Amino acid sequence: MNPGIVYAALAYMAWGLFPLYFRQVAQVPALEVVAHRTVWSLVFVFAVLAVRSQWGWMRALWGQPRVLGAFVVSALLLSGNWLTYVWAVQNQHVVDASLGYFILPLVNVALGFVFLHERPRPGQWLAVAVAASGVLWLAVQTGRVPWIALVLALSFGFYGLLRKVATLGALEGLALETLVLAPVAVVALGVWASQGQGALVHGDAATVGWLLVAGPLTAVPLLLFAAGARRIPLATMGILQYISPSLQFALGVWLFREPFEPARLVGFVLIWTALLVYSVEGWWAHRGGASASVRLGGGSRG
Repeated sequence: MNPGIVYAALAYMAWGLFPLYFRQVAQVPALEVVAHRTVWSLVFVFAVLAVRSQWGWMRALWGQPRVLGAFVVSALLLSGNWLTYVWAVQNQHVVDASLGYFILPLVNVALGFVFLHERPRPGQWLAVAVAASGVLWLAVQTGRVPWIALVLALSFGFYGLLRKVATLGALEGLALETLVLAPVAVVALGVWASQGQGALVHGDAATVGWLLVAGPLTAVPLLLFAAGARRIPLATMGILQYISPSLQFALGVWLFREPFEPARLVGFVLIWTALLVYSVEGWWAHRGGASASVRLGGGSRG
């Protein structure tokens, strides 16, 4: 098996199982969890950079204020995504969170069209339209816009858009983003501790330990993802990415016993249908492109 498939699958499985981790720190407010996640991610990532002596990218950034500005925005988007996700898990909305990551690929298609002037194929537009009808159905059935799913999809969609045009790799990018957020996180944790609040003051050893491992739990899947993305085609990555929301959905329905009315199933079926259309269309287009390349290559050799 291509090792890239293993790396990518492990990354998506880790992200899909994240609700299990955040349930371990459910007694800690979501904002405090994000602050800990920021600080300990920074510590872990900088330790990895130190081991690899990988500091040249920091010197290169000083003359690029636009790149720094883009990463400030991406850091804010990332923190907002983290906060929404942790809050959703802690408040029994894992199914709603999974919906956000189901529709994320289709949000990416729309963002690419608007901001990068990409031209989606007709099959991709069909998938977007079917998914939009599913989101509309869920809004009508519940009487409210599925804001958790939309916030997660849009925040990570715009985050991915910024990272797509960024010049840093996955490890360096996460280091810079957490470096931007760390001063606020450290001050917040210090203020809470000085007021006799927070897990560092009142938490037991198990809770503090779970918060400390937030660093490697954040960084390791990202490194696995980066390693996988370098080794396998985007079409394969597009299929594997559904591992994560599928696991989240299963955890929310069958383990956490979140309410899931039959009427909501119609909306999810529409979105799953859209993902099937999107995946098959992408696989077909990739297969057609590969076949064309073979034909062209054979002609030039002849």
